Amino acid sequence: MEALDQISTTLALTMGLAWASGINLYATLLTLGFLANSGNIVLPPDLQIVANPMVMVAAGIMYFIEFFADKVPGVDTGWDAIHTFIRIPAGAMLAAGAIGDLNPAVELAAAIMGGSLAAASHATKAGTRVLINTSPEPFSNWFASVGEDIAVIGGVWACINHPFVFLIALVFFILLMIWLLPRIWVGVKKVFRIIINVFRREQPPPLSPPQ
Repeated sequence: MEALDQISTTLALTMGLAWASGINLYATLLTLGFLANSGNIVLPPDLQIVANPMVMVAAGIMYFIEFFADKVPGVDTGWDAIHTFIRIPAGAMLAAGAIGDLNPAVELAAAIMGGSLAAASHATKAGTRVLINTSPEPFSNWFASVGEDIAVIGGVWACINHPFVFLIALVFFILLMIWLLPRIWVGVKKVFRIIINVFRREQPPPLSPPQ
């Protein structure tokens, strides 16, 4: 029973950090660092660096910037596009670090799974934001952003304190992503098709060649 608890705790931490990183990396790092410094979790050796004050200050500054950038329609989509190259590798690294010093093959497997989960949660978040930005009012964008922050902070806390509950919730989230992502992709393509058509219509007609 103790071995099962250890496996579920490690799996929840590994997948939880990867999932959360795909949505908001800086909130994930801040929450993890705070829980470590407050004595609520003993981090594996490869993750102890996130509790370093310098790392937490850097994560705090970036979270402050993202907090506002993530609530401006259009700016949030650009921010998400840039962070495609940050959140996914970071999710893979955090997942591998959460495993600890077990086995290089296990760490590589954790990195692959973590990177894939971070990519899926990032794609879901970014695609949903593109669709939300078609709304003329900004409130839905604000509510989505705040909801994501709450979900990330609560998810990191849950994967540490209630690993079984978190893993069950994560399974449902993955099933929801499998159902949502194709529909989000169709919607995103429609949005960009409309934007491209608008710019095409605004282009001036070509000049006639001189007679």
